[in-house]
Amino acid sequence: MSDATTMKAAVVHQLGAPLSVESLEVPVPGPGQALVENLATGVCHTDLHAARGDWPVPPKADLVPGHEGVGRVVAVGEGVTTLAVGDLVGNAWLWSACGVCEFCRKGMETLCPNAQYGGYTINGSFGEYMLVDEKFAARIPQGADPVEVAPVLCAGVTVYKGLKQAEVRPGEWVVISGIGGLGHVAVQYAVAMGMRVVAVDVANDKLELAARFGAEVLVNVTEGDPVAKVVEATGGGAHGVLVTAVHPSAFGQAIGMTRRAGTAVFVGLPPGDFPAAIFDIVLRGITVRGSLVGTRQDLEEALDFYARGLIHPTVTEDRIENINEIFERLEAGKVDGRIVVTY
Repeated sequence: MSDATTMKAAVVHQLGAPLSVESLEVPVPGPGQALVENLATGVCHTDLHAARGDWPVPPKADLVPGHEGVGRVVAVGEGVTTLAVGDLVGNAWLWSACGVCEFCRKGMETLCPNAQYGGYTINGSFGEYMLVDEKFAARIPQGADPVEVAPVLCAGVTVYKGLKQAEVRPGEWVVISGIGGLGHVAVQYAVAMGMRVVAVDVANDKLELAARFGAEVLVNVTEGDPVAKVVEATGGGAHGVLVTAVHPSAFGQAIGMTRRAGTAVFVGLPPGDFPAAIFDIVLRGITVRGSLVGTRQDLEEALDFYARGLIHPTVTEDRIENINEIFERLEAGKVDGRIVVTY
């Protein structure tokens, strides 16, 4: 076990204010928990929303964000039997769930009303150490690059589950709307799952990234009518649309891009609402579905795609001292793929 008693961490003391990088006490694992010395953590748009207090339910006070952390177990709490010192594990947005409610019993643990969320209701991976729940910690595959695999713990599992929810079959069309930290991985999962991909974004460099990963059709929403372009390119609209974008207009456009009997899946979480074309939804039999990250099984499957070399998140390394600058770049859309903080 590490003998460190303090750690460096980025803390949200006031919603909307810059994060403070400071020294905190290293947490002590309780029953069923493990202490992890972090090697890397991805920086997700959700972390930015948490720090700004964008959502109706505020995060915990004095929050340490982060839910794409990867590190080594250095200590375990009472009763832990499936993790040992030295294991490579990660945290995730779904930090824990109760296991006994209706949704947990039905295999929908992400909807558990008693769930705890990493880097939101529980301190996360924006520090040199973090706690994980033995039952919910991600088991990182042997040989994984901690920096490259970190984004799979949120971006990867979120889009993988979203694509499953879209119910697009191999050979059918799927639109990936927003080619950022989530979207660029979604393109790779979709291609690996046999889908034909339309990439939609506002930036040509993001679309070029999608093309390198196998997107067949590229649509820049600032150049003409994006809905008409998708409908024409796919012969009537995509069988599924996965919205990872964070601009409200993307959600209304998704309805228009979906073909009859298709499914639009929302995973992006901008503040506010979006205009729903109810007539189109009803007349064309469209399913509109929200998808919240993924279960432990989804995460294991998503990590397996990485372990088999089928997906490779695009990552840029940075330091926790630069977290406020990283957030500024993220908000401005100036990040290709994912920024990963290394310790």
